[in-house]
Amino acid sequence: MKIALFARPEIIEKVNTMKDDYKEMEIISFPYTTAKETAALINQAFLCDIYIFGETLSYLYVKRIIEKKKLPKVIIAFDEYKIMSALYSLSFIKQQPLHRLSVDVYQEAALHEVFSELKIHDKKIYPYAYEKYEEPDLDKILHFHQQLWADGKIDYVLTSIKEVEEKLAALHIPASCMIIPNLNIKQALEKALAMSKLNQNHSIQIVQGYVQIKNWEAIKKEQGETAAKGMLQRLHEMLLSFGKQTGTSIMLNHDQQIVLFGTKGLLTYITNHYGDFPLLTELEASIHSPVDIGFGLGLTPIQAQINAKAALESSTGRDGSNCYVVNERREKIGPIGIKKEFDTSKLYYALIHKARLNNELSYNFIDFINLRNNEPFSSQDVAVYYRVTKRSAERTINKLLSGEVIKIVGEEKPYVRGRPRKLFALNQ
Repeated sequence: MKIALFARPEIIEKVNTMKDDYKEMEIISFPYTTAKETAALINQAFLCDIYIFGETLSYLYVKRIIEKKKLPKVIIAFDEYKIMSALYSLSFIKQQPLHRLSVDVYQEAALHEVFSELKIHDKKIYPYAYEKYEEPDLDKILHFHQQLWADGKIDYVLTSIKEVEEKLAALHIPASCMIIPNLNIKQALEKALAMSKLNQNHSIQIVQGYVQIKNWEAIKKEQGETAAKGMLQRLHEMLLSFGKQTGTSIMLNHDQQIVLFGTKGLLTYITNHYGDFPLLTELEASIHSPVDIGFGLGLTPIQAQINAKAALESSTGRDGSNCYVVNERREKIGPIGIKKEFDTSKLYYALIHKARLNNELSYNFIDFINLRNNEPFSSQDVAVYYRVTKRSAERTINKLLSGEVIKIVGEEKPYVRGRPRKLFALNQ
């Protein structure tokens, strides 16, 4: 899983020392000098699964974007532990008395909780909380501390914002910035790991399949019921072996169809063999007769069953052996097992020079086309494959259209309500 980390270099350095404890995650760092830079960096992380923010301030600058796109995010906690650690450092390490201070925090309630715990009362500590602002105004925070210093009410400033510390230092006002404890960083990484696993579990697809001998009734009449059942038995035995390899349950129903139930193993086999579907050719070769296969994907068993029946209907409507897949968005893919060739060199050149994609995106797009066996696709397919938001996928689609790498070939309407989705194909 890919984790985007937006933080200052010193926080990134701390996270890098912990990487060995989180080998399931690939942490991609987006360092900044000022928190406001996060607004420009956020669009560079569109291939990432979870977004971690090193400080609340950096998150606030992109809060609207994150909420609008519903991106999974984790903010390294600005909690009582961080405040208490900062006060301890100030008092015992820097020998600064805990009175005549001004403090800026995200939530004032957390500060009061610490004061209550430490029994700090009537110490002339002036708090400033910025949780009430949609976007923080650093000038207001700076002015707050500066005014208290000018009025002779404080001797020191404890800030949660590095930029404020730097500006106060330039004004010769003694100040220090709160340091993020390692514990808070570890908790954020643990939370990101848990969120990613939860998202993966929620997105596990159920796969149901139907396999049947084509023209079953005609074969029974011509060859006899015993011969037909012998063919069905051979199919069943082959599929039982296939089921062991892919973790798939196999059973025979009353319609003389073999039913398959699976998840990740079966789905991996299908997606790896869009262009060459060995199961179909092996089954046909074993009984010397055409075979129909239909696979349905869904997030529920009922959805997978409905889609599998629709896929089987597509297979039975064509001559010879066929296999179709209908995914959870009711998109029909197939017939699979028939390789649809395209010129990869020509496509790569167009992606680089016409659509102006970078190397990584270009190679990924070629893999995407290969994986789908050069079938028409929607922006939603691109979003799912790249694991990005629909908006990010649409930006890529627009680049491909502008560079005439792809063309519009039709549209689909996977749901009763809502406008149809455009379908695209390579312009070759």
